[in-house]
Amino acid sequence: MCQHFQLIVAMEERRRMTYKVNRKVLDEGDLDEMGEKTDSKTSLCDKIKGSMRCSGPRVKNCLLGTFPVASWLPRYSFREDALGDLVSGISVGIMQLPQGMAYALLASVPPVFGLYSSFYPVLIYFIFGTSKHISVGTYAVMSVMIGGVVDRLAPDSNFEIWDNVTNSSIIDSVARDQERVRIAVAVTFISGLFQILLGLVQFGFVVTYLSEPLVRGYTTGAAIHVVVSQLKYAFGINPKRYSGPISLIYTVVEICYLLPQTNIGTLVVSIIAIVGLILAKELNAYLGKKLPVPLPMELLAVIIATVISWQVNLEGRYGVDVVGDIPSGLQPPAVPAVSLFGQVIGDAFALSVVGYGIAISLGRIFALKYGYKVDSNQELIALGLSNSIGGIFQCFAVSCSMSRSLVQESTGGKTQVAGALSAVVILFITLWIGSLFEDLPKAVLAAIIFVNIHGMLKQFLDIPALWRSNKIDMLVWVATFILTVLLNPDLGLAAAIAFSMLTVIFRTQLPKYSLLGQVANTDIYKPVEDYGQAKQVPGVLIFRSSATLYFANAEMYQEALGEKSGVDITKILSIKKKLEVKRKRHEKKMAKKAKKELKKNKTDMEEPNSEHQKDIATIDVDNDPDPSLPRAIILDLSPVNFLDTVGVKTIKSIRRDYGEIDIEVVLACCQSGVVESLQTGGFFSDRVTKSCLFNTIHDAVLYCQSERTKRQNEEEYQHEELKETNF
Repeated sequence: MCQHFQLIVAMEERRRMTYKVNRKVLDEGDLDEMGEKTDSKTSLCDKIKGSMRCSGPRVKNCLLGTFPVASWLPRYSFREDALGDLVSGISVGIMQLPQGMAYALLASVPPVFGLYSSFYPVLIYFIFGTSKHISVGTYAVMSVMIGGVVDRLAPDSNFEIWDNVTNSSIIDSVARDQERVRIAVAVTFISGLFQILLGLVQFGFVVTYLSEPLVRGYTTGAAIHVVVSQLKYAFGINPKRYSGPISLIYTVVEICYLLPQTNIGTLVVSIIAIVGLILAKELNAYLGKKLPVPLPMELLAVIIATVISWQVNLEGRYGVDVVGDIPSGLQPPAVPAVSLFGQVIGDAFALSVVGYGIAISLGRIFALKYGYKVDSNQELIALGLSNSIGGIFQCFAVSCSMSRSLVQESTGGKTQVAGALSAVVILFITLWIGSLFEDLPKAVLAAIIFVNIHGMLKQFLDIPALWRSNKIDMLVWVATFILTVLLNPDLGLAAAIAFSMLTVIFRTQLPKYSLLGQVANTDIYKPVEDYGQAKQVPGVLIFRSSATLYFANAEMYQEALGEKSGVDITKILSIKKKLEVKRKRHEKKMAKKAKKELKKNKTDMEEPNSEHQKDIATIDVDNDPDPSLPRAIILDLSPVNFLDTVGVKTIKSIRRDYGEIDIEVVLACCQSGVVESLQTGGFFSDRVTKSCLFNTIHDAVLYCQSERTKRQNEEEYQHEELKETNF
């Protein structure tokens, strides 16, 4: 009760707080002089010299930045972190086994290569990564993207051979798998090089172009590709593999056509595995707070399914497709096939951007939660090294998995030591017990993928939430999803980024234009259409656009100013020019007539001159200001963060055009970068100085009012003088 009363008192005191400032009106030039603005800028040459300068502390920081493990591993606390990292590492390693094998199927390579991809890249990231909590390894979206490339370049039709025994064509699966591994390794290696290159040139900011609605719409669209690609394992059918745009539609139609050929044994295994895993997930969620670590349900499913398949002989008796040969040990390093680089370079770039975007997004979430910093450029290098070195050791492209990362965090993992321990678990499985899973049905791996992917499919709930909060973001989400589904994950990503950028451009092309009014007895100016107590200053029009001013919206800016001010500047200038031309033509005509009469009469020059002088000035241009027009216009440029040459020319033409009809135009709230753009763009001259720029709207209003009063006094004085002269 006491705290509530103190809060009310503090709020009342805040309401009573006032301030009073007494100073003269300051334009930009006065402010530069008063604030002693410096124009010193570091030249490009000095910047290069500074970056090349070498010192002991700088070398140390560079080494620690390149090898982050050297900064935190010597200070590793065994007492506080070791137990949590051990439990977390074992838990994640157990998850890596079924997920690695399942995601290898998505990548269209033998399952054992998923185990390799869960080992080498994890160790590389342990050395070079900066996130403490993400779990690097196989990821569904990356795997389905690689599978698309592999199936496009090495379709089953390329490996058909004639079987003399059955008098039919069969697929040489050994040669096919070898070629597919070569393609997956090549695209992985190139994507890693792209990531390293982008990291070295400090291109980590590229992730800013992947907004959250775009990423979530993209991963949801990719999840649809994942589901469709695994249907053949769930139903035990062999549809044709299509590539290119709308290939997903063709695949779904083909699967529907082949449904009558479904292998019943495979379908039963799939249904039992999916139902069992869903129930197990729910049990894990129910017991989550009571158990120190979640139960490894996926591993149990793999073990149970393998034992049943081995005992019942599901492959021989019911035709259920199984994993097959899993060689023990690790693959020797090999140089990727250079001849394939040209065919996969575009796909590799898409992989590098998607993998980095997912990893940095999740890494920043954990960094914000636990109060440490993730270096975006170093993350690019770490992922690039994981993929490029992993490619040499027959791995396919990796990123981080949300499900494994959450398990790594929730089971007590505090550093990447947990990741290294998970790699040790995978190494143990690969070297000694991998061959025990040769009888594992592929339908069970497909079921694991279906159950794990449901989290991505829940992202459809984003649509109503975004509809309520931001309809443009909802449009980005839906468009990204549709483009990803129709154009496949590689082209879909590029099209989605282009669409997202277009929405930004359209927003700058369709800003809100407002007239500002003064809130009574304050120096605050707000849009008159939004605030009932904001009143326009008499004779002064204050105009503001909600977007920056550049080539794409410069013309609309001028049109909106004319519409809001009620001044058809083009029409007024046209009428004024026509009157001026007419007046000059009439004066010229009367002058010629006067000369002719002078020559004809040959009389005294003074008398006729005075007579004809009256006839010459028959057309007068009305110089009195129109009372319906404002006497001054203030352009509030506070939302403008940059000006291109078109923007500078637009402001210059506005000042010139309105100045010709005696309406003064001044600028307010210009950022320093905008002032520099005006200066370099040739806006200032001997006649136009920084005296037309003001730091606040109120300064500009006071200046316009004082100039108006001064002009009125001058006009009255001239009028009085004229009356006295006539008298």
